[in-house]
Amino acid sequence: MTASLGSTVAGAAGQERAARSRRGADLIVKSNLLLVFLALCVAASLLAPQFLTGRNIANLLQQSSLTGIVAIGMTMVVLTAGIDLSVGSVAAFGGMTIALLLGSGVPVVPAILISVAAGAVFGAFMGGLSAYLSLPSFMTTLAGLTAVRGLTYLLTDGKPAEAGASEGFQLLGGGFVGYVPIVGIIFVAITVLAALVLRGTTFGEYVYAVGSNKEAARLSGLPVRGVITTVFAVSGALAALAGVLLTSRLTVGQPTAFNGLELDAIAAVVLGGTNLFGGRGGVFGTFVAVLLLSVLRNLCNLLGLGSFFQMVVTGLILLVALVLNLLIERRGARA
Repeated sequence: MTASLGSTVAGAAGQERAARSRRGADLIVKSNLLLVFLALCVAASLLAPQFLTGRNIANLLQQSSLTGIVAIGMTMVVLTAGIDLSVGSVAAFGGMTIALLLGSGVPVVPAILISVAAGAVFGAFMGGLSAYLSLPSFMTTLAGLTAVRGLTYLLTDGKPAEAGASEGFQLLGGGFVGYVPIVGIIFVAITVLAALVLRGTTFGEYVYAVGSNKEAARLSGLPVRGVITTVFAVSGALAALAGVLLTSRLTVGQPTAFNGLELDAIAAVVLGGTNLFGGRGGVFGTFVAVLLLSVLRNLCNLLGLGSFFQMVVTGLILLVALVLNLLIERRGARA
């Protein structure tokens, strides 16, 4: 009896230690990334004095926000052990859709809602195929990447579309509140909202549960298919919103926009510490990673380094991040 009680207590203590270790691993990843980001900012300010100017910081935040908005949606998908390769095409479609709607006289608010809803429908469709037909999300969204991009070209035969936008709509993607771009405020707001949903709601618990063990989640009665479909819908909606904001800034819908956006979004998610196999991570790490990558590219531009060099450095940073995250996760598992 005493031995049985002792083993039960020891088992509970072991589980608690493992849980603390996993939480500690997550905190280490996030803290390390934040420290690297701060160190990079200090180095950038020393190497390029113009880095800390108000105009450069504002431009940096404005340029990174669109990728960041898409990366937040990608994070939710990856947390369920999925991947969304179609975000660049959906973003371009969203930008072209709102340009055509505004050009035909549709009011701004309905045009935005229709464009974002179209992105959500695309995302839900591809997520639904993956969830209900057990198709790999890599393949369904790869097909979506091609199909949606082709549909975007068909809208105007591959030509840009004038938005004919009002001044208020232009401020949405290109306006500032002081030195802070409005699109940056939107990025921060979406990040905070996503963090609250993931950490403070039942749906957020479902997302982590599905990503940790899909079969166990299904046997526990969780709506696994619905959760997967929903996160893909969110990813599609945020991608379309990024397209809307780009059209707002340019006042033109570009069918060729956002080529390679999916790679930038996935890079930010991975660098932010979210496990590609699902169940671990969060949007705060993605938020910091987006800013870190933007600062790195901005510094390279200020120093006159070419885009090829930027690609090499970014790839090396991602490789190091993957190795560090793997080592921390293995250490947590052993504990």
